[in-house]
Amino acid sequence: MAVHRTPLDDSGPASAPASGRTTTLAGSWRLGLIAATLIPPLALAGCSGSASDDATAPARLTVISHDSFVLSDDLKAQFAAQTGLDVAYVAPGNAGAVVNQLILTRDSPLGDVVFGIDNTFAGRAIDESVLSPYVSAALPAGVDNLAADDLGSLTPIDFGDVCLNADDAWFAGHDLALPKTLDDLLKPEYANLLVVTNPASSSPGLAFLAATVAAKGDPGYLDFWRALKANGVKVDAGWSDAYNVDFSGSAGHGAYPLVLSYASSPAYEVGDDGLPRTSALSATCFRQVEYAGVIAGAANPAGAREFIDFLLSDAVQSQIPDSMYMSPVSPTATVPADWARFTSVVTDPWSLPAATISRDREGWIKSWTAAVLG
Repeated sequence: MAVHRTPLDDSGPASAPASGRTTTLAGSWRLGLIAATLIPPLALAGCSGSASDDATAPARLTVISHDSFVLSDDLKAQFAAQTGLDVAYVAPGNAGAVVNQLILTRDSPLGDVVFGIDNTFAGRAIDESVLSPYVSAALPAGVDNLAADDLGSLTPIDFGDVCLNADDAWFAGHDLALPKTLDDLLKPEYANLLVVTNPASSSPGLAFLAATVAAKGDPGYLDFWRALKANGVKVDAGWSDAYNVDFSGSAGHGAYPLVLSYASSPAYEVGDDGLPRTSALSATCFRQVEYAGVIAGAANPAGAREFIDFLLSDAVQSQIPDSMYMSPVSPTATVPADWARFTSVVTDPWSLPAATISRDREGWIKSWTAAVLG
């Protein structure tokens, strides 16, 4: 059984899966989303990029990413060889920390290109004018629904659906049907069965909070959470504790048969019979999208655009499920067999405009904290 972690979570490093899915679909989450706003600007000596546009400048490119960005050494070498660029990779923290750093250092940019801003933070980055629009010719057709805005401020690279997961064996053993909808979670038969993560310190937690806002409206989502609290929901700080410790269907064999995770998680809980032991509840999902963008004021904007094109290549896109545990945006990318077979297909996830999330995120978290933890 593989232990995986999820994208954009900040609950700490997790082991890479032995056979499949991951952490973040992106990675190790070291900083809370709110704490991220307290991080001082980084001093990155020697990381100012060189411009491909300026033949007299050194061929330097600095990539800023969240700390769960994974690109194999072979692919890094391939990009360097095909472009002639000297590439530095800098990871200041989780997605919130990255956006915060871009804003604090806008007058002296940290680098040239950024990866890992997700749709819960895209609106803030766009509003703060820290990005230079770029529409890549390599962007596949049919991904307009993943766009952060109409200007091409950010390029979608991967996506994943944050969903509740269920321990199928536990429900079968207790002769209890799986819940299907958010409202099912409020029924007495599902009392004390669910563990989720704090939206103030966990990216999946914030995505699920957004799902409840999309489903119930504002302030209706608070009534839903108050009822969920009354029905015994447990709140952990991060995904690793919730999934690997408290969830009964994974490594920790905990006491909670329902957990907040991803639609792809069942592909990493395959039993000896070759079938997954868990299910993703597709009516509870929120789609998380990760983007790349050219940093405004970049020293090497041409190199930044080349890097974004490279992230959209099938060589990189095919590596995303195993390395960052997200789904590639390219329909021609190759994905692992178990991923293709067992990742739940979510056709109608809950969603909210990036601008809405940017405007209301802090208010939602503050109100949620008072209602659920206060």
